[in-house]
Amino acid sequence: MNSSLLLGVAIAIAIGCASILLPYFSDRNQGLNEGCSLLPHRHFWLYSKRVLTRGGIMPAAVEINGGHIVSIVHQNKAPKQTKGAHVIDYGNAVIMPGLVDVHVHLNEPGRVEWEGFVTGTKAAAAGGFTTLIDMPLNSVPTTTSKEAFDMKVDAAKGRLFVDVGFWGGLVPENALNNTAIDELLQAGALGLKSFMCPSGINDFGQTNASHIKEALRILAKYQRPLLVHAEIPQPSEDEKTEMDISERRMYSTYLRTRPPSWEEEAIKILIAVSKDTHFDGSKDGAHIHIVHLSDSSVSLDLIKEAKESGARISVETCPHYLAFSAEEISDGDTRFKCAPPIRDVLNRERLWKALKDGHIDMLSSDHSPSSPELKLLEAGDFLRAWGGISSLQFGLPVTWSYGQQHGLQLDQLSELWSQRPAKLAGQHKKGTIVTGNDADIVVWDPENEIQIGENYTIYHKHPITPYIGKHLFGSVITTFVRGNMVYENGSHASTACGVPILAV
Repeated sequence: MNSSLLLGVAIAIAIGCASILLPYFSDRNQGLNEGCSLLPHRHFWLYSKRVLTRGGIMPAAVEINGGHIVSIVHQNKAPKQTKGAHVIDYGNAVIMPGLVDVHVHLNEPGRVEWEGFVTGTKAAAAGGFTTLIDMPLNSVPTTTSKEAFDMKVDAAKGRLFVDVGFWGGLVPENALNNTAIDELLQAGALGLKSFMCPSGINDFGQTNASHIKEALRILAKYQRPLLVHAEIPQPSEDEKTEMDISERRMYSTYLRTRPPSWEEEAIKILIAVSKDTHFDGSKDGAHIHIVHLSDSSVSLDLIKEAKESGARISVETCPHYLAFSAEEISDGDTRFKCAPPIRDVLNRERLWKALKDGHIDMLSSDHSPSSPELKLLEAGDFLRAWGGISSLQFGLPVTWSYGQQHGLQLDQLSELWSQRPAKLAGQHKKGTIVTGNDADIVVWDPENEIQIGENYTIYHKHPITPYIGKHLFGSVITTFVRGNMVYENGSHASTACGVPILAV
């Protein structure tokens, strides 16, 4: 082959590669715009006596240039003076990978009175989160088609203070339509999410085993996960058709309406359909991810057995299942209502053990706010109130504070909140502090005590959360997203320069 032909081939390959990467990198130069960062430097060093790297916690210096981590050296070997590079010495504060939350409901477009991209991502930045993956509901329209997906991405542009990716929705209307699912995934959805029970949103119907099996066939081809709300309603012998308000105000009443058997039945079906998912020669088969596991008894045992048998299944739980128990929830306090429900203290302790033993893969917030009136705070009606806990900003201090009682270490915290969630979402340049990765970093003080309350600024749209009044340990000092200092000590960057993350 002559030299001119070789040159032509090389150029063609380069153009092709660029076009493949374009959907992910197209908006990344926003970080160079004025106002994207509280720090007027693109090349700088971060020093601390406690930096969490793949080698563990150590005194280190992290060099950042152009939004990426370009070097990591032991602090003893770090330059005392740098030519043309700014230095920030954080002393004994912890520098670790920014948190990645794969389960948030930002509700835009369509329900910004519940939350929204601006308030949700500001709360994320203040909580040390650098990447969010938004659920396909409760926006209007729900993200179940290419057209709806494109609307959501357009709505997000210029309104993100951290990077945000998107799950598409799997519903009966698109589940058996291969073209519709292909289009949704080709538009950039990082995977799909489905409910096996009523979602509470009329245009997001529940799926059955046939729907899920067909979707897995397509997802295996793309090597993207299916996330599932794993509850299936079961008949109940003591189910009452009518209850007075005093009964509806009792948390024990609500707890009885969603017993562990709902989770057990759904997980049994998911394990059954997960078998033999190496469709069309796909090497690794389809990946099922069970969201917000609450039941730590039979449901968890089923997941453990499936994993041991080689099933490609992962599972998350949430801080509210690890922080609270049914015994401490007062009747009428609907701030605690979520689905699946918060169960008893023994269940909580088993969840912690499973988390520490590696049987639960990761954590997510399931940040699911609503407008205040939907929580029915005055009536305290657990059966009719919106089910969802607002918690995005507090994930780090909540996990750390309660985790200390169970021997949780910083490296385990980061694996649960950064490394594994990033991997689930296909974000291999996020979740770890290594050379070449995005400079997504949180700097925080694990020893500093905070109280969620009047003197603590909450950036969620509505400060309605069961964490009000809680004394916690761990305050976020600074959050960097791709090298932009987007948050520091109560201040956000003036311009929202986070970018939509699209699968390629």
